[in-house]
Amino acid sequence: MLNLLGEYDCKLDAKGRLTMPSGLKKQLQDVVREGFVINRDLFEKCLVLYPMREWSRVSEEIGSLNRFVRKNVLFIRRFNNGATQLDLDSNGRILIPASLSGYAEMKKELKVIGNSDRIELWSKENYEAMLSEDIDMASLSEEVMGGRSNDGEGE
Repeated sequence: MLNLLGEYDCKLDAKGRLTMPSGLKKQLQDVVREGFVINRDLFEKCLVLYPMREWSRVSEEIGSLNRFVRKNVLFIRRFNNGATQLDLDSNGRILIPASLSGYAEMKKELKVIGNSDRIELWSKENYEAMLSEDIDMASLSEEVMGGRSNDGEGE
């Protein structure tokens, strides 16, 4: 499984293309030829770029949901809506679809974040707004991670 790291300041070119930061390209060297899938984030006004291997893993999990349960169908539809397969061009760029770029309110300046098995693409403004949200990290950390034991088993 990938463990992508890093925060990068990037710019979209006039055609809506993003040059993949070299720090991420190095981390992706074993999977970059397989391509990517880009989609909307479920919770924030940003985009998520999945290496194809990770997208396949997530899709398999989603594909196991019972499609005779309405809320599952609604979730599957929303999750897959807008998903687009991408490849890096010969210059190491991806073309971000205009509909997805509009959803994430992207202008010229972006923040590109390695986040475990995926890459988040944020407009600079939305990223700064997310970071400035008043969150009690001590309480959140305790609630999310406090019940986990040292041997990797959680609640």
